Amino acid sequence: MNPIVRKSGLSVAGLLVAGGCLAVPTVAAHAAPVTTTPVGSVRADKDSRTDKGARAGRRAERTVGIEYQAQPNFYYCGPAATRIALSALGKALSQDEVAKRLGTTEAGTDSALDTTRVLNELTGGRYRTTEIPGPVARPEQVDRLRSDAVAALDEGRPVVANIKGTAVDTAGNPHSYEGGHYLTLVGYRDGGELIRIADPAAPEAEYWMALDKVANWIAERGYSS
Repeated sequence: MNPIVRKSGLSVAGLLVAGGCLAVPTVAAHAAPVTTTPVGSVRADKDSRTDKGARAGRRAERTVGIEYQAQPNFYYCGPAATRIALSALGKALSQDEVAKRLGTTEAGTDSALDTTRVLNELTGGRYRTTEIPGPVARPEQVDRLRSDAVAALDEGRPVVANIKGTAVDTAGNPHSYEGGHYLTLVGYRDGGELIRIADPAAPEAEYWMALDKVANWIAERGYSS
C-alpha cells in the first residue's frame, strides 16, 4: 500500500485520528482561529549567502508573507495549514471552505495528495506531491526537500507538509504529534539548512527547525510544494 495514502489510526483519549491530523497535541492548539501576521510581508532577497548557499548558487534566506490562523479543533490541521499557504497567494478562504474542498472529517485529512489537489485547484497548478516513504529520510530525500522548499518559497509559495512524531526546533522546544499533523513551511535560512514553520497547533505560531529534522518528521508521509 502506498504510504502516502495509507490511513493510520491512533486512539488517544477516545479520539481516533486517520491519515494525518493531530489528536491531542503536546502543545495545545488555540481554542479558535486567531488571525495575525507574525511574518509580515518580508521577502528577504538578500545578496549575502552562506558558504553552502553560495556554493550551490542558492539565495541565503527568504521568508514569505502569510496570514497565520490557528486550527479551531483537533482535526482541522490540514485545512489550517493549507489556508496559511493560500494566504500567501492572495486566497482568503475560510478554514471551513478549505476543509470542504479537502474532504476533511473528524478522522482528519487523508494525505498530501489532497493538499496538493486543493492548492492546485485554487492557485493554477504549480504544486506537486513528494513522498518520503521510509521511516527515516535518506540524504537524497533531505536534499530534495531542500530544493523543493527553496524553489517554492522563492516563487512565494509556502509548502504544506504532512508530518508525524516528535521533532525539536532550534530553540530546543519539542513538538509532538504522534497521531499525525499538517503544518506549513514559510521560510528558509542558510540556503535551506533551516526551515521556518507555521504550525497551526503551536502556541508560538511559528518556529525554526533544521532541515534534516523536518525531513524525518515528514518520513512515511509527504508534502506539497
